Amino acid sequence: VQLKLAEDRVFRQDALLKKEAVSKEAYEQVQTDLETLRADIELIKANIALTELYAPFDGVIGLRQISEGAYASPSTIVAKLTKLSPLKLEFSVNERHAAYMKKGTKVKFHIEGDLKTFNASVYATESKITTVNTLSVRALYPNADQKLLPGYPAVLKIILHEIPDAIAVPSEAIVPEMGTDKIFVYKKGKAQPVVITKGLRTDAQVQVLEGLQIGDTIITSGTLQLRTGLDVTLDNIY
Repeated sequence: VQLKLAEDRVFRQDALLKKEAVSKEAYEQVQTDLETLRADIELIKANIALTELYAPFDGVIGLRQISEGAYASPSTIVAKLTKLSPLKLEFSVNERHAAYMKKGTKVKFHIEGDLKTFNASVYATESKITTVNTLSVRALYPNADQKLLPGYPAVLKIILHEIPDAIAVPSEAIVPEMGTDKIFVYKKGKAQPVVITKGLRTDAQVQVLEGLQIGDTIITSGTLQLRTGLDVTLDNIY
């Protein structure tokens, strides 16, 4: 309001000055008053700006930690701002898998209590193995919909190799015998042994490089009692 009144006074004084109905000094005084008022307004705006907090990133604000009107120092926590996208996953892997942890390595994970799988990728690793023989790794999950919150405990699965059309069998299906590995295949109601060549191994499965074909039905239980040509009745087929 004061600024509008000051501008009106300058406008009127300017009109009167052109008609020589007011002195130049009187016009310059109201002009000076207007500039002073504008300077005061800019100073007030600058002081107000000093009370505003700006974060260097976008996020979601949490609970307020201070009451309105309370004294705040530079170390006072007003509220916590959390960045939800992307999310960073921090985990450790055994030293024998350290060589596979490169930038771009794919990581699958799910939140405890929720079996939905999410995909992340490694972006950084520690430069050395820890004293407990593990490597610290960090991965990023885009979290574009911001449905996941930081702090969730997660169960991770790291993809070390991707082998198209690989044949993998349960480890209990393999029968070691005289330096070879056999698997019993179900054919026409009977058990038929085949010698296989093993590849990669996980905790529960073994890759078969040779000896099996896609579509073969293998026997996974009671294998120690099986013999060539023994009649077999299947309880379940998976």
